[in-house]
Amino acid sequence: MLFQMERDIGLDRLSPVERDVFLAAHALTAKPGDPVQSDQIRSHRLVQGIAQATYHRTLKSLLEMGFLERAGGTRAKHYVVCFDPSAQ
Repeated sequence: MLFQMERDIGLDRLSPVERDVFLAAHALTAKPGDPVQSDQIRSHRLVQGIAQATYHRTLKSLLEMGFLERAGGTRAKHYVVCFDPSAQ
């Protein structure tokens, strides 16, 4: 059942690292639409073991896939989770 839910929201197409970064960002978001800082995501226990370069490539990938977007349309290190799995 959990696997089907992941497929329904698109998490099954993410790599394990992409999934961990996305889930960390989601966990740090108080309510849908709230921004989360890159440093907060980077400090989350799911992400701490990821190499810095891999972390930044993963953020870029999640932005390109539409799972995250830059807060306020800026290049600042603030992101918004674009999809709230708990809303499904």
